[in-house]
Amino acid sequence: MKTDLRIVFMGTPDFAVATLDAILAANYQVVGVITAPDKPAGRGRKLNESAVKQFALKQGLTILQPTNLKDPGFLECLKALQANVQVVVAFRMLPQAVWQMPALGTFNLHASLLPNYRGAAPINWAIINGETKTGVSTFFIDDKIDTGDMILQESVAITDEDNVGTLHDTLMEIGSRLVVDTLKLIEKGVVKTTPQQEHGDLKDANKLNRDNCKIDWNQSANRVHNLVRGLNPYPSAWCYLKNNDETLEIKIYETRKELISHSEEIGQITATKKILKVAVPDGYIFVENLKLPGKRKMPIMDLLNGFEFHTDAKML
Repeated sequence: MKTDLRIVFMGTPDFAVATLDAILAANYQVVGVITAPDKPAGRGRKLNESAVKQFALKQGLTILQPTNLKDPGFLECLKALQANVQVVVAFRMLPQAVWQMPALGTFNLHASLLPNYRGAAPINWAIINGETKTGVSTFFIDDKIDTGDMILQESVAITDEDNVGTLHDTLMEIGSRLVVDTLKLIEKGVVKTTPQQEHGDLKDANKLNRDNCKIDWNQSANRVHNLVRGLNPYPSAWCYLKNNDETLEIKIYETRKELISHSEEIGQITATKKILKVAVPDGYIFVENLKLPGKRKMPIMDLLNGFEFHTDAKML
C-alpha cells in the first residue's frame, strides 16, 4: 500500500539543488526546505543566499533557516510542517530531535560508497587517494556521522581525466536519481536496509584544510598529480614558489606527470617557452594551469610568455 509522502528537504550547496529538483520533477510533495542562514560575502558583505534557498524561492517552497537545530522555536516550526519523511543532502549533522521526528525516517545522500569516505569531503578524497571507483549511497540517519543502515548504493568509475569538479557533477546527477528511487521504496513500504560493514581499513573523508591541501613535492608523481586534480577547482592545491630572492604562494589547478629516473633536486623547476616541470622523486610534474598571487588563473603558456624563472627556481 502506498503512503502519501510529505517531504522536508535539507541541503545547502549546488550538489543538493539537483536532488531537490529531481524530487519535485517526480511530483513528490515538498512541504518545507531547511537550509543554511544567509551569510555575508564579498567586499560589500552583502548577504549571500545558499544555492538551495535560491532554487526553493523560485519554486515557491516554504523555507526555514535555523542557526541552531536544537532551538525549540525551530523544532515547533519543523513539527508544524507535518512531514513523514526527511531527505538530507550536503547539510550538517542533525540532532536526534530532528532526525527522529518523521514517522518514515530521515535519510541522507552521501557521495561515496559507504562505509568508505565518511565525512565532509568524500569526492575530493576519493580522487586524492587515487581511487578508480566511487559512488553514491542513501542511508537512514542515526546518531553518528554517515554510519546509518544503508538503503541504496550505485557506483561510478573515476577516470584519469576526472577532477573534483567533473566527478561532483556526475555524482550529483546519479545521486538525485538514487534519492527518487529511495523515496519510491519508502512510498511503497518496501524499504530493505543493510547495516554498514565495519572493518579496520576504512578510508575517511576528513575536512579539507590549509595543511592537507599543500603540495609535498617529496611525494610520488602519482600522489602529487592526484592531490591537484582532487582539489580542482575547489579549494585548490597550493605550494610556495621560490624564484631568486622572492617566495610566492601559488595555486596549481592542472598537472600531468612523467615517470622517469633523474638526478635533479626535489622541487627543482625546469622552464622553457612551452613547459614548466617540477622534479619529484620518481619523475616530473608538468604544471598546466596555475594562479599567482593577485593574478587570474591561467594556462602555463600564458605565464611563460611574461614570467621569468631564475635558474635556481624551486617549488617548496
